[in-house]
Amino acid sequence: MKHLILAALASVSLAALSACAGQSESTAGKTACAAPAGVVNVYTSRHYDTDLALYEDFTCTSGIKVNRLEADADALIERIAAEGEYSQADLFVTVDAGRLWRAEQAGFLAPVESQVLATRIPAALRDPQNRWFALTTRARIIVYNKAKGAPAGLATYEDLAKPEFKGRICMRSSSSAYNIALLSSMIAHDGEARAAAWAKGVAANFQRPPEGNDMSNIESVAAGECDIALVNTYYLARFDTPEKRKVLESIGIIFPNQATTGTHVNMSGAGLVKTAPNRANAVKLLEYLGSDKAQQLLANGNNEYPAATGVAPTSAVGKLGAFKADTLAAAEIGRNEARAVELYNAAGWN
Repeated sequence: MKHLILAALASVSLAALSACAGQSESTAGKTACAAPAGVVNVYTSRHYDTDLALYEDFTCTSGIKVNRLEADADALIERIAAEGEYSQADLFVTVDAGRLWRAEQAGFLAPVESQVLATRIPAALRDPQNRWFALTTRARIIVYNKAKGAPAGLATYEDLAKPEFKGRICMRSSSSAYNIALLSSMIAHDGEARAAAWAKGVAANFQRPPEGNDMSNIESVAAGECDIALVNTYYLARFDTPEKRKVLESIGIIFPNQATTGTHVNMSGAGLVKTAPNRANAVKLLEYLGSDKAQQLLANGNNEYPAATGVAPTSAVGKLGAFKADTLAAAEIGRNEARAVELYNAAGWN
């Protein structure tokens, strides 16, 4: 009975996939695309239009049709685990190092031996056993109200817990994957005791209880409702428009820990599913996603940084300037996330 149920699930999965293949109407007749050469099924939690253009380009150059199923990352992890050997998933794509680590821990990702990926994706941005690879990265930075001036003595994440910043910090909930990943990295760098003290210190410095998201907290800082916030770089880049540039011009930025560990980065990434029915095609797609062209499309779709070595950002985040990134292995971030949640809860950081 179990096998029958899983087989049915697999059938539904394949039927539910939305095809992003072949020539689009805008390119038909203009570009010579490769002859059909099979399919690849992508289970993804990325939801950007540029990803569709990316898959279309891969299909055109390789002839491999991309079938795409989009859902929340945790739901996809549960689905692939439930489908088991009957899963039609070839490639799992998601955001956040912790989710990649959870997929690896669920046991359904397979190692990929690829010289292309080993050369292009830095070791810190891939699983030690090559079960997943980063596609893009984003940095978690400090923003401050420019009219009030750069806060004296604020250069690191650890500084945010200083008593002099009491009543000055706005933050989103500790349940945010971005905040969890940051504290996970601090556990790795500073040890659990210091990380716990930091969480308590920052909670004591809140101007108000955690609320909103990075976008709303950027606006709060720009309006002077609070002085300081932690945000992801790609949210900041979304204000680089004529309608919103006034907000951007009202804040200053700090890339934390430049003299120590480097600024914390998180990622989106992909891994080969162990039971992939189209393994060779999935590896071809994974290698394509590490190419210069694909890296730019992936990064520009959400104003992120390319993960591949030697590919410079061309989206709005490039205007924020160069910075030293933390090279802590992403696997360490995933490994510490459960404990990070416990420390946040103990600190009263809602």
